[in-house]
Amino acid sequence: MKTWIPPERFLPYLTWKQVDALPRDETLLIIPTAAIEQHGHHLPLATDTLINNYLLGLALARIPRELSIYALAPVCYGKSNEHIGYPGTLSLSRETFIAVLRDLACSLHAAGFKKIVFFNSHGGNHSLVDVMARDLRAELGLRVFCLYGGGAASGVCEQEATFGFHAGEVETSILLAATPELVHTDKYTVNYIARVGDPGILKPEFAYATFAWLTRDIAPSGVMGDPNPSTAEKGRAWAEEMSTRMASALEEMYRYQNLMPL
Repeated sequence: MKTWIPPERFLPYLTWKQVDALPRDETLLIIPTAAIEQHGHHLPLATDTLINNYLLGLALARIPRELSIYALAPVCYGKSNEHIGYPGTLSLSRETFIAVLRDLACSLHAAGFKKIVFFNSHGGNHSLVDVMARDLRAELGLRVFCLYGGGAASGVCEQEATFGFHAGEVETSILLAATPELVHTDKYTVNYIARVGDPGILKPEFAYATFAWLTRDIAPSGVMGDPNPSTAEKGRAWAEEMSTRMASALEEMYRYQNLMPL
């Protein structure tokens, strides 16, 4: 799969002797988590993984060379059962996904590393990544951080910013900037899981009263959002904005010290 990770920041490109020479207490190792799942009629199954890699690569290119920060190969498959029923979606169970993250973290811990960050770009993984981060801190004493996407994209309308979270304007724009050859601009469709003006209490996410949903409940095409306003120019601007924030976050994680010793 295409990668934008700078080669000198990609852990799998090192030999084991080069890894052995890394400072154990300082090095920050990034475990990217994403998905292979449907993204409507116009975006590839690998959308979340491509966006993850693109933003992470741009962020790592901004980090001073002297900081010991490296990316692992991505965990491409995630918990995507909300999209089951759409051909091409490949989903792990919560038990398998958590076990993979635990095993990777245990491998790094066995090698003496102290600090890891999960960089997640798929919403269906969020809650499991949070649980795993806390468990690894408690069980192994690792310093564990979480990074979710690159933050909000500026200038997006309220409806799209609130409920355009799958194959909508932002994801489509970023892929128009990163991999335009994979975007089918003549296949756009529009669906929303909810409207910002709806008076009801129940919301799909990020509220005190929520309902469980499957994509097929509300989006026949698989899209939740409106890709029509998407442009490569927006994608490049948002990618720069997001990767700048990510680089700052990674540098802060690198320098972070817990109040209590490990």
